[in-house]
Amino acid sequence: MTDTKENHMNIYLSIGRIFFGVGIIGIGVLHFFYPGIRPIILPELTNIPSDLSFVAYLIAMLLIVAGFVIAIGKKFNSVSLFMGIIFLALFLLGHLPWSLSGGSFNKYWVNTNKVIALCGGFLAISTIQAPEPGNKIMQWLGKIAPFGKYLYAIMLYNFAVGHYNNLQGISNIVPKYIPFPEFWTFLGGVALMGSAISIFSGFKVRAILMLLAINLFIWLLSLHLYYNILYPQWQEGENFTGSLTCLCFCGTALVISQTASETKSNAL
Repeated sequence: MTDTKENHMNIYLSIGRIFFGVGIIGIGVLHFFYPGIRPIILPELTNIPSDLSFVAYLIAMLLIVAGFVIAIGKKFNSVSLFMGIIFLALFLLGHLPWSLSGGSFNKYWVNTNKVIALCGGFLAISTIQAPEPGNKIMQWLGKIAPFGKYLYAIMLYNFAVGHYNNLQGISNIVPKYIPFPEFWTFLGGVALMGSAISIFSGFKVRAILMLLAINLFIWLLSLHLYYNILYPQWQEGENFTGSLTCLCFCGTALVISQTASETKSNAL
């Protein structure tokens, strides 16, 4: 019975890691099809001078290599940890200042939250069967990794609040073939808020984050891919970025569902 449970855990961890890695690879690949640095990495740099275009390609290669290492599952812990630190720096030094300067729910708000969630995903993946740190630097950096799930939860909470504060606006994003858009928008906010509370409280993390992963995968198929097909060139490929980040978030939810500790009284 224990072996079966461990096998299922390993399968979910592998799927989550592969989803995340493929999503990161995809974000890197987008840099070869659209100009400049993608807004999910740094805002307002899509129109960089042509003589600096190599910077975008270097970022692309970094993302592709890191995503590939994570997806194949070979010596990925250190790579994930370092990428988590890089994305934390992108959040603090790149996205957060722009988001704060624009006021509440500005055009930078979505990517700011996505970046902190991607940071959390990298850190969460770095904890999967992590080996003992080889030096003091890795030991120090490794202390940050357990906070990855909380960074991810911050995104869930903020997006849930966004669903409630702009119910009508977000319901307009629901594809036309799906009836009762406001109901599904509200329910989506409940799923995001409940998952955030679960992570912060340690309550039923395994079950709730598994349900979140299923929910996000359904959104990927029914919403994000729908807009990819209809509007592939919208804002220079931002619909593709939405699909890829959704895939990453789905993978992160799977990983957290298998690695996060739960309160003893509520552990499954």
